[in-house]
Amino acid sequence: MKVVHIISGLGEGGAEATLYRLCLQDRANSHTVISMMDEGLYGERIRQTGARLVCLHMRPGRLSVSGLYRLWRLLRRERHDVVQTWMYHADLVGGVLARLAGVKRIFWGIRHSTLEPGKNSRSTILVARLCAWLSSLVPTSIICCAQNAAETHRQLGYCPDKLRVIPNGYDMELFPLSPARGQAWRQSLGIPSEVSLIGMIGRFNPQKDHYNFLCGLAGVTRARGNVAGVLVGDGLKESNAKLMAWVGELGLEKHLFLLGQRNDIPDILNALDLHVLSSSFGEGFPNVVAEAMACGTPCVATDVGDARLIIGEVGWVVPPRCSAALADAMAQALEEARHTPHIWHRRRLDCRQRIASHYSLGRMAEAYNRAWKSGCDSQALAVADRG
Repeated sequence: MKVVHIISGLGEGGAEATLYRLCLQDRANSHTVISMMDEGLYGERIRQTGARLVCLHMRPGRLSVSGLYRLWRLLRRERHDVVQTWMYHADLVGGVLARLAGVKRIFWGIRHSTLEPGKNSRSTILVARLCAWLSSLVPTSIICCAQNAAETHRQLGYCPDKLRVIPNGYDMELFPLSPARGQAWRQSLGIPSEVSLIGMIGRFNPQKDHYNFLCGLAGVTRARGNVAGVLVGDGLKESNAKLMAWVGELGLEKHLFLLGQRNDIPDILNALDLHVLSSSFGEGFPNVVAEAMACGTPCVATDVGDARLIIGEVGWVVPPRCSAALADAMAQALEEARHTPHIWHRRRLDCRQRIASHYSLGRMAEAYNRAWKSGCDSQALAVADRG
């Protein structure tokens, strides 16, 4: 099949990473990726998969007549078998233009698990509600990355008969369990092996609630020695005045590494003793939790999106916005790692096995293929609760 993917942009994010992995894994079909903006972080990586990349170069948050016409003309001229859109703006714009261009199989992609005023922008909420109104007319099917996301959008008014769930998938070879790589990374930063390293990977954004992470880390550092934190992602540098004010307020200057964006994520995950997701809202299927577990790194996560489903019984899940519960879970994990290493080793192996068994990249690609071919496959896709 000729599959065209339409996405708002290709910057840092879970949807972008999943699209890249899907193009990398799925060799059965021909893939074209259309970014409504520029090629961002993932453009060159997508080219390296063999997929064709087209950038419309529209400005963030602004549609242009020329860009919309170019997109419609491309869809009209090339007659793709399937249009797969990613996230609300691409669902709306790409879905409507694909329908006007005569495309029959259109699949929307949903990534959010919550939509709340004050947490999500007005434009995002408006577009999501427009999509709900059009959901019975435009898409063949609506693919959600998480059960939580499917239920949220059913309540929002999305056509319940079209909602399907395909969890994200991961290439286990790209996220190996490798203590040697982790130790080498620690040595490159001068971090002794006896220091317990707690990390969080995710851009500086209110959704991620980095203040919650820092409060939890402060609680652990006050209770025990030899603990350090690592923050990785866009905006997580010493030049971030707001972040540094929090660090100073909590007395974490000597306990924290701020690394910004990095390309050595598997090495960092192997170097961590524990990965934390402190998000307060908006997560659908948090990729970084599954990636950490694939590397054998146990996780503490707030109860957002499908984090609880991903972690299962091999990690810790705590309420959002509760730094005391977060600190307590961190302390429990480090206690086990230090004093019962045989149990900790078993937990690390169980983390990796859980991702390999439930969230492999091959399983995800196969589910997308079946969805694209049939439009509905109850054996491959979990149907969202219709209430």
